[in-house]
Amino acid sequence: MSLQIATIPCREDNYAFLLHDKDSGETALVDAPEAAPVIEVLESRGWTLTHILITHHHYDHIDGVEELRAKYGAKVVGAKADAARLPALDIAVSEGDIIKIGENEGKVLNVSGHCDNHLAFHFPRSFAVFTADSLMALGCGRLFEGTPEQMWRSLSKIAALPEMTIVYSGHEYTAANATFAYTIEPGNAALKDRILQIIEARAQKMPTVPSLLTDELATNPFLRPQSPEIRQRLGMESATDTEVFAEIRRRKDNFKGTEMPDITEEPCNCAYE
Repeated sequence: MSLQIATIPCREDNYAFLLHDKDSGETALVDAPEAAPVIEVLESRGWTLTHILITHHHYDHIDGVEELRAKYGAKVVGAKADAARLPALDIAVSEGDIIKIGENEGKVLNVSGHCDNHLAFHFPRSFAVFTADSLMALGCGRLFEGTPEQMWRSLSKIAALPEMTIVYSGHEYTAANATFAYTIEPGNAALKDRILQIIEARAQKMPTVPSLLTDELATNPFLRPQSPEIRQRLGMESATDTEVFAEIRRRKDNFKGTEMPDITEEPCNCAYE
């Protein structure tokens, strides 16, 4: 049996995720931006929290850990190499380690780049990967501690998972990411279709997370440095994938656009510094 997964909006734009194994009754939480919304979902479903899986040390992913640990006695799981910056760990893990929720096995991936020792958790039987601020819907996390080379290696790990994997990322940034993505690859028909879907979803106040990896591969510019259109627009036809990725990330860091694109018009690059 695969895990039952609940997506929980938290704070202004964060997401947390509950993973429930029906047979054993075990329930894991991926990241704890705050406690109250998580408790509400647990109580409404009659689930008891047994594990808290931490992806990285940033406050908007760990602020609810201690309240939830105190209430449920859940075991806290996080990166062994980053234990000094995390809440006290009951289980310290590294890349390649296996986390079990009931009989469901999740593999630990090191996806550093946004910060050092950032983890993702891949549950193949549930076709799910929890990526937090590494791979995001139509984007990737800003490089606060890592290098472009490091982040590109991390994204490549995720990109190599089965295409029908569902990507559970940490924030509702998709509309802003789409605005930028269209300036990088406006000729991408799949991206245009996805932008229309995002506009409709957000108009109805619906989340755009999770997303399918196959859609990210087709539309997310941070996974597409090999795209001839992207390379031509950047003037980097002969560059390596890492170099193209680095330039896309640099442009996103300087991007000032705020409105969803009008996909009937050719975009300009006037929003860059």
